[in-house]
Amino acid sequence: MEIVFSFVGFIILVALVFDFLNGFHDAANSIATVVSTRVMSPRAAVLWAAFFNFAAVFVFGTGVAKTLGKGMIDVNIVTPDVVLAGLLGAIFWNLITWYYGLPVSSSHALIGGYAGAAVAKGGFVAIIASGWTKTLVFIVLSPVIGMAISFSLMVGVTWLFRKWHPYKLDTLFRRLQLLSAGFFSLNHGGNDAQKTMGIITSLLVASGHQKEFNVPYWVEFLCYSAIGFGTMFGGWRIVKTMGAKITKLQPFGGFCAETAGAFALLIATYGAVPVSTTHTITGAIMGVGATKRLSAVKWGVAGRIVWAWILTIPASAAVSAVSFWFIERMRG
Repeated sequence: MEIVFSFVGFIILVALVFDFLNGFHDAANSIATVVSTRVMSPRAAVLWAAFFNFAAVFVFGTGVAKTLGKGMIDVNIVTPDVVLAGLLGAIFWNLITWYYGLPVSSSHALIGGYAGAAVAKGGFVAIIASGWTKTLVFIVLSPVIGMAISFSLMVGVTWLFRKWHPYKLDTLFRRLQLLSAGFFSLNHGGNDAQKTMGIITSLLVASGHQKEFNVPYWVEFLCYSAIGFGTMFGGWRIVKTMGAKITKLQPFGGFCAETAGAFALLIATYGAVPVSTTHTITGAIMGVGATKRLSAVKWGVAGRIVWAWILTIPASAAVSAVSFWFIERMRG
């Protein structure tokens, strides 16, 4: 039993490493706009975002964790080896896309990795098709919702403040962007940390340490701490892509993008849907750029990002399947 518990403890540590990398990889989602508009320094921005990532522990429940942990994969198929292999696939994809500065979804990497390992263990019967419906729909909907809300906000803000002096307008939205960045970071933590909670709780059930799928408080605390800590280190390569390469942002545009992204995440989290914060904020930034003119959005960069999105689930699933095969051979 001690050996089993040690192995489970090791996998929990790997899950927290993934959660850390999630924050590290997705820090750009929370801070790219506020850094690119020079409202905050990079160091101050990551500390601000990390604080709100962790503060989400006091705001949100565990609906997303339950969806991912027991609503997408048959829990009877799940073993510690499946969980470990799923995490390794997700971590690998996160590191590769971070290196190339691509803002892809850590969430979809985890979902794909978990599914790939489960399929390698039990075949496609391991997949609960009904549980994937909302998630797959939101792969398309989340960036569209973010884009639609940010476009509408930009139009409304531009009309509402049309008579303001540019300097006065800039000063106001520099202050408001602090609030919008915090609001987005709160929702980022609220949705993304829950995904790791779901994985760890599945592991505890599969290993016999829990009889029912209920997320323990210590798991919540550890997961929110890990994602906040990861955000503090920031993925600067992706910040550059998000904050400057997609479209040029001003403070009021940054405010609209962050606010739109936060509301889209809030809707998904309360609907218990594990969505991509990356897809959501990227769509919101595109929506801001599109209000100026379509050419203001660098669609070539956007196209490469979309291709990375498409590849995320199958690529991480493939790596996880290979990882599962290797772990099974190693453990005999």
